[in-house]
Amino acid sequence: MKILLNNESRVIPESWRQDTLLFLLRDHFGLVGAKLGCGEGVCGACTVIVNGVATRSCITPADSVQGARIETVEGLAGDSGSLHPVQQAWLDHAVPQCGYCQAGQIMSAVALLRETALPTAGEVEDAMEGNLCRCGTYQRIRAAIHGVAEAKR
Repeated sequence: MKILLNNESRVIPESWRQDTLLFLLRDHFGLVGAKLGCGEGVCGACTVIVNGVATRSCITPADSVQGARIETVEGLAGDSGSLHPVQQAWLDHAVPQCGYCQAGQIMSAVALLRETALPTAGEVEDAMEGNLCRCGTYQRIRAAIHGVAEAKR
């Protein structure tokens, strides 16, 4: 079973097909950006992009992603190692504190901005709803997303 993981063709071994996408990414492929938070798809810490859609990897069966294009926070940086605009905006707006939720927040923001180049405040709220931040940096998260959108203008 093959997937395209951060633009590289990868094979999901038979022994991992009954696990979740989150544990496949973390424990088999060593991509630890997505985190286990609630384990129920509610908190967003495990969010990755599957075929262009922000997806909760903790509730996604690994065997359901055959042939899928999967992106994780580790795959966002450019070939030169430069940060993705959303990652840079996170730093520019001092979003991260503890950092636990940040990969999921960033992946949700990337998916939103790919779908809607200049989202309204309501669209940002809707896209980021369910991405929980225990540190409460929601205002900076929204500012970073709007900053990236404005810079594209």
